[in-house]
Amino acid sequence: MADVDVLVVGAGPVGLTAAAELRRHGVECRIVDALSTPQHYAKAVGVQPRTLEVWDAMGLVREALDEAVPLLGQLAFVDGKAAPRLELRLPPEVPYTFAALPQYTTERLLTEQLARFGTSVERGTRLQEAAQHPDRVEATLVREDGRIERVQARYLVGCDGAHSLVRKAAGLAFEGDAFPEQYMLGDVEVDWELPAGYAVRSSHLDADGATDDLLVCIPLPGERRYRMSMTVPPELAVLQGDRTGPAEGVVHGLASGRGPDLGQIQAVLDRLSPQPTTASTLRWSSTFRISHRLVDRYSNGRLLVAGDAAHIHPPTGAQGMNTGVQDAYNLAWKLALTVRGLGAEGLLDSYHAERHPVGEEVVGRTVRHARSGYDAESADAVDTLLLGEAQLLVGYPDSPLVEPEPPDDRAAGGPAPGDRAPDCRGLVRDLAQYPQRLFDLLRSPRHTLLLHAGPEHASGPGAARLQECATAARHAAHGLLDTYVILAADVPEAGSRPGLRPPRVLDRADGFRAAYAPRDGEAFVIRPDGHLAGRLHPATPDRLTALLRRTFA
Repeated sequence: MADVDVLVVGAGPVGLTAAAELRRHGVECRIVDALSTPQHYAKAVGVQPRTLEVWDAMGLVREALDEAVPLLGQLAFVDGKAAPRLELRLPPEVPYTFAALPQYTTERLLTEQLARFGTSVERGTRLQEAAQHPDRVEATLVREDGRIERVQARYLVGCDGAHSLVRKAAGLAFEGDAFPEQYMLGDVEVDWELPAGYAVRSSHLDADGATDDLLVCIPLPGERRYRMSMTVPPELAVLQGDRTGPAEGVVHGLASGRGPDLGQIQAVLDRLSPQPTTASTLRWSSTFRISHRLVDRYSNGRLLVAGDAAHIHPPTGAQGMNTGVQDAYNLAWKLALTVRGLGAEGLLDSYHAERHPVGEEVVGRTVRHARSGYDAESADAVDTLLLGEAQLLVGYPDSPLVEPEPPDDRAAGGPAPGDRAPDCRGLVRDLAQYPQRLFDLLRSPRHTLLLHAGPEHASGPGAARLQECATAARHAAHGLLDTYVILAADVPEAGSRPGLRPPRVLDRADGFRAAYAPRDGEAFVIRPDGHLAGRLHPATPDRLTALLRRTFA
């Protein structure tokens, strides 16, 4: 018999997300980390709008917004001359914008979220080995004082970084290559007068037009404070050498040893800063190397990997941490249903099916952008580029859990099955005299069923059919489903219509109609991770049951 349902290895943003979500879904878990104390480094600092949506659903977005600073765009300079400015503007219906937040603050907020469920990180505890058995995983843990503990877990989730021992134990291939360049990071303040809230990218080109010197500055909370990355000077490259990890010769991440001092950072600023400036208050520095690799599988039996244990790539566009957080968010609810015996056979296989293509796309895109820059030219191309960087275009149309729309029943607009379920505003509930967002209804660890009621389904036989759909769906999901009837704004006297027993929400401002293009009597099934499992028109109990049977036992 297992000692714990799930053991999570690694307490960075990805492991903390996995553990916090498992606990929110009612699963007992432990989380261990080899470090005795958290690192106070501003490593991953970019937070994408989609990650803020995830934190909204998890219940910690308020704290994140209190700590973060807006990331408004990027100022670019080439050979000292200003290049076109990039403005990070998203459509107004997207609820969150781009943000900058030091990784140590992200980890603190997630640790506090986990503590609300009575779980803490077991620090100074490293995984020594893991052996998989048909019904469990046996993990050997070593404490700082040398004590050894053998833990029986039903599943082991490896969020233990680029040199993952869990990945090695699972026998997963991790193919890719390393970039030859070495870089250095510094967390400093400067006294220039550039606009606040903008990243700064300044480069120098050689005679062939290739970049031979580079400075990238990301704003951090504070007065003119930035995390700066730049090419490493020869003396540090010699001192640091290559960092080769213990597993598969992976060269990636921060190096041990001496980082750049303030004088070495100042030398780069003297060459590349768009304005004369002086750096001060060096909080932290390091050198680092970059590789691009991707696992062949995201799991093997009871061993699963997420984040840098599954994919590593250039930091271009701040995709790494955000992709890893969403790996964990995708995995946790599926693992919870599986642990509780409520998941359909093969439910966990959908984790690889859905997230491996995402990892493949992110690795390819960041490598391409790191080598050749952003090549979007038209306004439409820039808009699409920003939506992609914001991770709002991630979808799972080919997932085994998703019910595709029949070709002869394609909706005229709105999200397709597998897409992210968009937010909308202006919803009004019975008893509440203020408008709500759709995301307010989706802030749940359960599936959500939205039934759209126009004139034909707001009363009488149509309303009875929607009630039958709600009852069948709740039964198919073992009660782990919330149902709302979305009443169209043009339904006469919608607030007093009888016969609609699920909670009713009036689309008074037509926000739901604009975002989803619903048809009268259509059903939308939204998963706990905010993706659309299917849209069914007309909704029937049998069709809803068949869709939910893809996920539930």
